[in-house]
Amino acid sequence: MITPDAQTFSLRFTLRQLQYFVAAGETGSITLASERVNISQPSISAAISQLETEFGLQLFVRHHAQGLSLTPAGERFLQAAKSVLQHAMELHGVADEVATVPTGPLHIGSFRTFSPLLIPELCKRFLDQYPGVNLRVTEGNEAELLALLRRAEISLAVTYGLNVTNEVDFEPLAELPTYILLATDHPLAERSSLALAELAAEPYILLDLPLSREYFMSLFLREGITPNIGARSEYPETVRSYVASGFGYSLMTSRPLNKAAVNGKPLAYIRLQGEYRPMILGIASLKGLRKPRAAEAFEEHCRALISTDNLPGMAPWDD
Repeated sequence: MITPDAQTFSLRFTLRQLQYFVAAGETGSITLASERVNISQPSISAAISQLETEFGLQLFVRHHAQGLSLTPAGERFLQAAKSVLQHAMELHGVADEVATVPTGPLHIGSFRTFSPLLIPELCKRFLDQYPGVNLRVTEGNEAELLALLRRAEISLAVTYGLNVTNEVDFEPLAELPTYILLATDHPLAERSSLALAELAAEPYILLDLPLSREYFMSLFLREGITPNIGARSEYPETVRSYVASGFGYSLMTSRPLNKAAVNGKPLAYIRLQGEYRPMILGIASLKGLRKPRAAEAFEEHCRALISTDNLPGMAPWDD
């Protein structure tokens, strides 16, 4: 079967015309059809004539006294028209369901450093509440997530509010202060807080991600310190293993509940002295984009679960 090319095929009739035709076919009268759909009789007659012209069929036999009777072609056309109108109603039902009930596909983004900490628990609780959602998560750095938002490849991103442009809405949810990461056998690991100057001569292990890198380097710049970069990695797990193995110290904002690196060696979280602006964790979305109900529900879910004092999968400062 050869189907029309979607670019060249166009419908030259309307659902409203079909509705008027069905009313006339079922009542057998222009007058009764007009009353049923609450439209003028000339409008009913015009719709029928336009359909007959468009499809090259005689749909009715006109009787001056008795009204209308369907031709054999009209009988078949009536059943097809009713089917089309039913499918159109089903489309409205799908639209209403998508708009009101969280179902169907939902593609979100998550910032890489806290994705293994925050996202699994966040998503599990969400899917327990809304099992009809088909959730997909893409991890990336801030720049990658913003690019995905601009291309509308994701509905929203759970990320930091760095370098957010005018085309993106960002809703802050939690503040994450920067802390110093040390191996537990480091001479300063028992301190409750440290200043950057106290570690300036030691090797610094840089989390080498766009925007995050600039944020951490700005802390050194503010203090007039040039960090002694001993190693760098774009993977937080690698940075943590370097530090736990004694290669140097690092700066982080996400605080895993498990205070050990993936190589099994323990780590210490030390408060950073000074008044530095914290990283802001929140929800980013493309401004003006109409979100499906599933995306709105996920935003509501994030607002309920994420705050400065409550971050699923992360250790609180008073721990």
